[in-house]
Amino acid sequence: MVSESGTVADGQAVPDSDVLVEFGVWLDRQRGLAPVTVHNYCWNVGRFLESLPAGLPLRSLDAATVTAFMIEFCRNRNTNSAKSMARSVRSFLRFTHATGVTPVGLWGAVPASASWHLASLPMPLPPTDLERLLAVAASFRSTAPSRRDYAILLLLARLGLRRGEVARLALEDIDWRAGEITVAGKGNTVERMPLPAEPGEAIAAWLTAGRPRCRTRAVFTTLRPPGRPLSPGAIGHIVGIACRTAGLARIGAHRLRHSLATDMLRAGASLPEVGQVLRHRSVRSTAIYAKVDQVSLRPLARPWPGTIPETGPDTGARSMARPWPEARS
Repeated sequence: MVSESGTVADGQAVPDSDVLVEFGVWLDRQRGLAPVTVHNYCWNVGRFLESLPAGLPLRSLDAATVTAFMIEFCRNRNTNSAKSMARSVRSFLRFTHATGVTPVGLWGAVPASASWHLASLPMPLPPTDLERLLAVAASFRSTAPSRRDYAILLLLARLGLRRGEVARLALEDIDWRAGEITVAGKGNTVERMPLPAEPGEAIAAWLTAGRPRCRTRAVFTTLRPPGRPLSPGAIGHIVGIACRTAGLARIGAHRLRHSLATDMLRAGASLPEVGQVLRHRSVRSTAIYAKVDQVSLRPLARPWPGTIPETGPDTGARSMARPWPEARS
């Protein structure tokens, strides 16, 4: 039951639809999650609620029921699906405890799936492929769609914006006099970033000789039908089309963000500087790029077996081949 004040009534058996609405509002206002993430969480929790015995009030929920559902759900499912459900149910149980629906915090009953922090590597686009992608996109700037797509690619590749951030960019977010843009990022964060000349000129070309007249304030819109804001999925589709035009394998929009971070490290930027440009809220998010910082990692590498370091006044540190000992008969 949902009270008139918009909170979940304490101790009552809550209809699935009502509790999911309240949960979605909580995720949006308290957690600051993106709409697509809220939808995913609510969809997962809906499956969890459907598995509960009919008529069971949430106040009577116990740890054994939660754990049994997760074990059954994760059977024959991949790691990503299991982790997504675990995050959703764990967040839902925090919500029910915070709103007084469940008297005990049950989120600890959700088993943790196998996971190793920083186990994967970022997959940046090779610099030559990135420049080819942008060069091919720039060569087709004679039409309105190509002007729009080129500006989008530059925002992804030169500023490291996420595709959702590009889709949410509004006309009032661009300060042409100051040369800055306001980015609405994850977690309802709003930050100002410098707008370099290259993407700024591309955006101006799209706005003056491409964007249709419409009421929407979104910078990037559709052309057929005209005037609808582009979705994050459409931004990813534009990247895929650009890769095909350039003769490259299809990549996700987020790989351009990885490419920017890797290029910054190659140019001598520090990890805190990379995190500042990418607007990471936690240093843990930036730490993954330490694994591709070859300049900083090279001194940590041990000599290859069979070589000995030698230093001299003129040559500095070097290695000399040392023969392996002969095998004894």
